[in-house]
Amino acid sequence: MSKTQTASSFLSNISEQEREALKRLVDYTKVESLPEVWPLASQRFGDVVALRSPHAKPEIVITYTQLAEQIQLFAAGLQALGVKLGDRISLISDNSPRWFIADQGIMTAGAVDAVRSSQAEKEELLFIIANSGSTAIVVEDLKTLKKLQDRIQDLPIQFAILLSDEAPPTDGTLKVLNFAQLIEIGKNHNFVPVKQNRDALATLIYTSGTTGRPKGVMLSYSNLMHQITTFGTVLQPNAGDIVLSILPSWHSYERTVEYYLLSQGCTQIYTNLRSVKGDLRQFKPNYMVGVPRLWESIYEGVQKQFREQPAKKQRLINFLLGISDKYIKARRVAQGLDLNNLHASAIERLTAKIQAAALLPLHALGERLVYAKVREATGGHVKQMISGGGALPRHIDNFFEIIGVQILQGYGLTETSPVTHVRRPWRNLIGASGLPLPATEAKIVDPETKAPLPIEKRGLVLLRGPQIMQGYYQNPEATAKAIDAEGWFDSGDLGWLTPQDDLVLTGRAKDTIVLTNGENIEPQPIEDACLRSPYIDQIMLVGQDQRSLGALIVPNVEALEKWAQNDPATSSPSQKIDLESRMIQDLFRQELNREVQNRPGYRPDDRIGTFKLILEPFSIENGLMTQTLKVRRHVVTERYRDIIDGMFA
Repeated sequence: MSKTQTASSFLSNISEQEREALKRLVDYTKVESLPEVWPLASQRFGDVVALRSPHAKPEIVITYTQLAEQIQLFAAGLQALGVKLGDRISLISDNSPRWFIADQGIMTAGAVDAVRSSQAEKEELLFIIANSGSTAIVVEDLKTLKKLQDRIQDLPIQFAILLSDEAPPTDGTLKVLNFAQLIEIGKNHNFVPVKQNRDALATLIYTSGTTGRPKGVMLSYSNLMHQITTFGTVLQPNAGDIVLSILPSWHSYERTVEYYLLSQGCTQIYTNLRSVKGDLRQFKPNYMVGVPRLWESIYEGVQKQFREQPAKKQRLINFLLGISDKYIKARRVAQGLDLNNLHASAIERLTAKIQAAALLPLHALGERLVYAKVREATGGHVKQMISGGGALPRHIDNFFEIIGVQILQGYGLTETSPVTHVRRPWRNLIGASGLPLPATEAKIVDPETKAPLPIEKRGLVLLRGPQIMQGYYQNPEATAKAIDAEGWFDSGDLGWLTPQDDLVLTGRAKDTIVLTNGENIEPQPIEDACLRSPYIDQIMLVGQDQRSLGALIVPNVEALEKWAQNDPATSSPSQKIDLESRMIQDLFRQELNREVQNRPGYRPDDRIGTFKLILEPFSIENGLMTQTLKVRRHVVTERYRDIIDGMFA
């Protein structure tokens, strides 16, 4: 299928259930490019609030009418400064309404934006500006500009725009304007509409460079419009529905889901890690886009509240959670949605249905006494939460299903715009990454020979569809390596397909740990199992070319202190906990053994033979996590090389 086919042609392949879901949504299948969406959304939604930033000073509130106006004024200002069709402009900033205005203003002016966080390292940003051939930069603030200023003099940068209201410097040779000044120029310049077709390059998103130099992923309007015109098979929002935004807007996952939800008239509220828990309660979102670490932090917060309850109440809560866990698992079998028993017989499904019916009264009691109150922490109005950017631990999935908050796990990469698969509300197969979006194909092949493998056989995941990138910018060799002659993109992920076409991921090909006995171990599922322990906050498996697995563990110090206070055999709670003590080591050994051995599909080689407790969490600030909260395995390995070597000495 050609990438340039309109959405109306490939939507002919969708199910009747999905077709019905799409009927009441705003249809953009005849729209060629993203900038055409916002005038149409303005006509449709007018005074509905589009963007709201409650933590900005002063607070920012922008309606759909104002959003379309500001995008056009930003574009007119750029045109007045000489921006022409196809020009590259580097947009270096983080989440804010002005990021969105700048992003769409650049495209509306006919240019292509190369996007990255203002928190990225200086050398990486300079590489992006140079590699993209940018002739202008749009930056978050004066601090970001100063970080780059001494080196951009050697690049063909004609001007810089600050998204802040700070006074621009006048002591340099570079022309610098702030946001208000650019908008004012736009008011005094006639905007010239630019007609873009679907094949036109829309944006460059640079990979994080975890395996060398960042590569510029070329996404076209066809790639982006595919996401907008097909995501209605997943979510069907109403105008004015609240969306809480916390992920980086420049990241392809947050970005394209934002495009879709805003195209349907939702109100996007910007939050941050410090404010998110309060904002969930205050703004009561209907939708939220997040990564596994975010859901884990919510889960950990709830578990902390449980641990603070009197012992008698804790026992009741744990009893009800245990009953509800059995209830949801029986219900899945009855509905044909148990990943561990996809081929359940009619008798098994009937038995499970009877079991679920028997457990339902106690589950309903748990709903009345516990789960409804827990949902209040999310605002109580969540329709769906979308999870991506990494594997969702099974116990997190189970917990949110128990409390009645639906998480739809999705899958994709920057190179796929990014969504290729996502679970649906009507087929939320826990443990899977969902069904393909319309016109999207997945194929599982042998990692070595590339020979196709049968259904339910694990191998390398190849992807094909209208959302696959045009290629890597100015890097034909990397493009040819990633996309074959038939258009199949090598995801680098391992997984398998169910008979119903759900994609189930098992790990990254390059993350595979190979032991000296030749066994290949996928670390993610084992790490996810270990995170069930209340005493483990973060974990990363190691053990390449070793006889057994090892682990670096960041303990949950608060849970550990509570354990110490309740165990009369431990030292006085007033004393600092000794992570090297025999009792602490024994506790973690028991936790690791239990959680790993209770994991479905456990093999003896999955056992963690040695481990080390470290107090410094993996974070963005210390460089051990990406902006989307994924552990940078190679960086952690290098940081703790001596400790890891010592573990296996």
